[in-house]
Amino acid sequence: MAEKEAKEKHPAAAASEKTKAAKKAAAEGKAAKAAGPGLALSDGREVKHPVPRLKKLYAETVVPALMQKRGLGNIWACPRLTKIVVNVGVSEARENVQVIDGARAEIALITGQWPQLRRAHKSISNFKLREGMPIGLRVTLRGDRMYEFLDRLVSVAIPRIRDFRGLEPRGFDGNGNFNLGLREQMIFPEIDLEKTTQQRGMNITFVTTAGKDDLSQELLQALGMPFKVAPAPREAAAAAAGGN
Repeated sequence: MAEKEAKEKHPAAAASEKTKAAKKAAAEGKAAKAAGPGLALSDGREVKHPVPRLKKLYAETVVPALMQKRGLGNIWACPRLTKIVVNVGVSEARENVQVIDGARAEIALITGQWPQLRRAHKSISNFKLREGMPIGLRVTLRGDRMYEFLDRLVSVAIPRIRDFRGLEPRGFDGNGNFNLGLREQMIFPEIDLEKTTQQRGMNITFVTTAGKDDLSQELLQALGMPFKVAPAPREAAAAAAGGN
């Protein structure tokens, strides 16, 4: 009570306390920004979070290995992953728009980012498609969230593919970008199979700065992507002889 009465009697003291609190909050904000990357916004406060292990692997292991193997003299000449784009087609939304909500929630669980709704650019009568209809979802991942998604993909999701024998290297586009098609979203452990109403495929595009397919494949393979290994000449000849 005495403290309350003192503040009522002296409003200048209360104002000075508010000013001190504001200055303290501003100083903490500047210190958090000066700490550099590795910060995430949580409940209105900036808190430190661990660097993704795949990002650390790239900086500490992949970059020195590629520089030594390719004879690169500059770190910035080393290829790197710039973004991962996840596209999901939701053609059944033409009859039932509510399907979008379920698909959007699943993609948000898988990627950790709210997807963007994609609409038809023109009308096509044969497909019963009108301009402006929702037909797909897209998520573009960058930074730490990109590395975390790739880590979950190669460590947990891909090993759950049935009869998996390696990724096909033919998915490269000639400029160092790789396209991966998945037939179902149920390989991700975030999806609850009891609540999933429909099997839904997706296309995942890995955009790199490599510029060449072989260099990009080497980069992605170092990050854990399990590509098919070409058989040795003797093994291939033996397989061809056995087939005849």
